[in-house]
Amino acid sequence: MVTFPIILVGVLAALLLVGFRVLKEYERGVMFRLGRFNGVKGAGLKWIIPLVDKMDRVSLREIVMDVPAQEVITRDNVSVKVNAVLYFRVLQPEKAVIQVLDYLYGTSQLAQTTLRSVCGQAELDDLLAERDRINQQLQEIIDQQTEPWGVKVRAVEVKQIDLPADMQRAMAKQAEAEREKRSKVIHAEGEMLASQRLADAARVLQSEPAALQLRYLQTLSEIATENSSTTIFPIPIDLLRPFYDKAVEASNSTDES
Repeated sequence: MVTFPIILVGVLAALLLVGFRVLKEYERGVMFRLGRFNGVKGAGLKWIIPLVDKMDRVSLREIVMDVPAQEVITRDNVSVKVNAVLYFRVLQPEKAVIQVLDYLYGTSQLAQTTLRSVCGQAELDDLLAERDRINQQLQEIIDQQTEPWGVKVRAVEVKQIDLPADMQRAMAKQAEAEREKRSKVIHAEGEMLASQRLADAARVLQSEPAALQLRYLQTLSEIATENSSTTIFPIPIDLLRPFYDKAVEASNSTDES
């Protein structure tokens, strides 16, 4: 008769201790009592009724999920492999437990199918050049579909795009041709600018004969400085004209006297 109360107290004490739960700051406990939703517990020491209550832990921390590489055929019929990174977190723990069997698996599968769909609607050039727009489109679509699960998708980043080897060679040739074209255009523009400057200089020298003579002498001086050689050049007759005129005047004066 004495042992029964002791056993009963022991059982009650064990049930009391078994009912304690500790939730961390980033966790929430979704409570079910006899199978029915009974609220969400916050962080701290909590007690549930053993064999009556059940508590599912849900983390509120942001989850970084790698989306596996997907085979995608773009709108211009180029086969590529695309993978991405998904950033999301649970905002409503009760929906994440009640509305979907496994919100992590569901979000992953949804991200894979959306990645194939969005990338398949874009051309290869847009996929490579407009990465931010593709990321924004992916984030909006996935977030809209995970909202009933209480999951918020903060960002989606396309991480890598693998191109076929022949496409890589073709793009390398295209880039090389583009660089060569820019080089030729820049060279042609330089030639045109130089010819315009030479034409302006020629017009200035033509309007000032003295400037032409000075430029002629300056060129000869530069040639003599750069090369150790003897240069023979004819003296322009205009330089001797004043001396010739004075000689003629002197001769005429002598004849008249």
